[in-house]
Amino acid sequence: MSRLESFINRMTAQKILLEHVAEVIGDVTGPILELGLGNGRTYDHLRQIFPGCEIFAFDRVLVAHPACIPDAHHMIFGEIRETLAFCAPRIGGPAAFVHCDLGSGDPTMDLATGAWLAPMIVQVLQPGGHVLSGLELGHDSLETLALPPQIRPGRYFHYRKTG
Repeated sequence: MSRLESFINRMTAQKILLEHVAEVIGDVTGPILELGLGNGRTYDHLRQIFPGCEIFAFDRVLVAHPACIPDAHHMIFGEIRETLAFCAPRIGGPAAFVHCDLGSGDPTMDLATGAWLAPMIVQVLQPGGHVLSGLELGHDSLETLALPPQIRPGRYFHYRKTG
């Protein structure tokens, strides 16, 4: 598979899963966290499918399209490993949904990222809240949910916080 095909498959899976979470999240309340703003495409889509919800984006550098940049209150700059642990006062309460697009493509680095990221997500996530991640997040408080049939296993991961 070419890199272009892989990218298209990842973006297609991401769009399908984001819209799936918007349908199944139910009455879980709280802000939405976008870990890794990047160029802002996903943030822009989150604004459309979660109208009226507060969305906070995290990243260490700003490279997004100008129309896809949150206001200063909703943009949290710095290393996510350092800022996520201390964001509670700013986001105003536990998150209903966390989307993580932090994969590097390097399996060892991605395992290391998932290891420190999973407990941090659990800390900021509402019970019953959802997580979509390009990285596998092994944690006792995260229940792995089935993916829609058109998503290849291992392409993306969908979790819900238990308890």
